[in-house]
Amino acid sequence: MSSAADTLPSLIAKFKPSVLAVGFYKETQSPRFGFSGTGFIVGDGNLLVTNAHVIARATKDDADAGSLVVYTPGASGQDSMRSLEVIEIDKAHDLALLRFEGSALPVLTLGAAQAAREGQMVAFIGFPLGSNLGLSPVTHRGIVSAITTVALPSPSARQLDSRAIKALKDGAFDLLQLDATAYPGNSGGPVFDAETGAVVGVINMVALKGTRESALTHPSGISYAIPVEHVLRLLARNERK
Repeated sequence: MSSAADTLPSLIAKFKPSVLAVGFYKETQSPRFGFSGTGFIVGDGNLLVTNAHVIARATKDDADAGSLVVYTPGASGQDSMRSLEVIEIDKAHDLALLRFEGSALPVLTLGAAQAAREGQMVAFIGFPLGSNLGLSPVTHRGIVSAITTVALPSPSARQLDSRAIKALKDGAFDLLQLDATAYPGNSGGPVFDAETGAVVGVINMVALKGTRESALTHPSGISYAIPVEHVLRLLARNERK
């Protein structure tokens, strides 16, 4: 039986074509592609999952945002960008399902609901500092250090009225805590079992305490992920449509 250390390099090579940079394209901005976060391919090969906050500008009719696109590296430097259509936003779990046209891409295998276990060896792939390091996928490895019940906070403390506080309590769900450092650009990237390759969660940086700047300059070494069962439910709802 091969160890996780032996298996991981093979999984990384296999997964890289399925983990892509998500952002906004605008002819008048420089650079024309503005990186926003990470996404990964699921379903029929034309569906992409990311965090809802990664594409927030696309859902606010922001005229200055540009077109929502996924950046797809090609052979021999022939990179391309494909337009993304928003299929569904799951605000409660900060997830988004999107569709793009063109040829299908390799999909990642989703694990079973509630399959993640404390102490499980996992890895995650994404673009931790976005275009600052070039749009090449980066892998981090660690374990599921805890599974804890949380509710994602409101984007603004001013919105925490009595109704919002009740919604937070009612909307609590389990979150995976990882002993590995993720950065804002990792948001929306897949967390997978380091031995089997099954996706067990989605990196979520909204759960980070502090500012985006402090996450970059003073990373805590703790990251969080949305369990994969919420991705499975998102896909199931849209298969029925």
